[in-house]
Amino acid sequence: MGDDLGDEWWTHEGKSDPSEAEEEETQEKQPAEKPNAQTKPEKRKRVTEKTVQAKKKKKSEQKECIIPQKKETEEEKSTKPKKKRKKKKTITDVLSSSEPKPGCPSDLQNLVTQYFSDKRSVIEQEELKLLDSCFLSSNDLTHTLSSYLKQVCPKWAKIQKQHTEKSSVVLLIVCSSALRAIELIKQLTTFKGAAKAIKLFAKHIKIEEQVKLLQKGVTHIGVGTPARINALIEKEGLSLRALRYLVLDWNWRDQKLRRMADIPEIKLDFMKLLETGILNGCKEDKVKIGLF
Repeated sequence: MGDDLGDEWWTHEGKSDPSEAEEEETQEKQPAEKPNAQTKPEKRKRVTEKTVQAKKKKKSEQKECIIPQKKETEEEKSTKPKKKRKKKKTITDVLSSSEPKPGCPSDLQNLVTQYFSDKRSVIEQEELKLLDSCFLSSNDLTHTLSSYLKQVCPKWAKIQKQHTEKSSVVLLIVCSSALRAIELIKQLTTFKGAAKAIKLFAKHIKIEEQVKLLQKGVTHIGVGTPARINALIEKEGLSLRALRYLVLDWNWRDQKLRRMADIPEIKLDFMKLLETGILNGCKEDKVKIGLF
């Protein structure tokens, strides 16, 4: 027999050629090496993901830290005592705690100089100054309107008869409102006698109607507000040619304890009225001013 019986033939059945065995070993090693190469980028990806997650956590932690700080500041603001602002004293506050004083010519003179201080030159301001002879005696807060006018105009009956000019008045009473004008007209009953009085305010009365009334007949007394009196003078419905007495409702106060000169709108209209010709009439000794 040609076969070597000494060799164990059964042991070589499962073995192949040595070259084939080496190839199988290399093939087994190659796939084992490949996963090693793939694991490296996977590790990098995991590292980057971890860093991103860590950054997100830090940001969220920072936000969580910042939010309670804001809440604390808001709470602190709410708990802090607010500073109280000092309220400016109004006219009502001052007058409610003080006794009213009667007006005097110097009060009107000061009002005129303050108003025209930034509107006229120094020389023009000196020309606006009125002498004491331009004023009638002032009300000492004990008179009614009729008693005051009787004291100021003792020859009223004679002056009333001499007045014959239309669209003009001899006595002009200036007040702050229409309601106050009606009150003053009622108080004139014992003084005016046969003299005619006219309402010179804008409430419920058209300016055209007032112009017609002034042109119809002779009117002796006019009682009204500065705004409507100025409007009548501008439209030539009222003339100041026959004017001899200008009485200001100076001491009367409204519900807020404001005088006529304390209300900005009325003060502005009153200053315009003085500029229309009353100040010049006072200098020429034709018009006298009284503070009631």
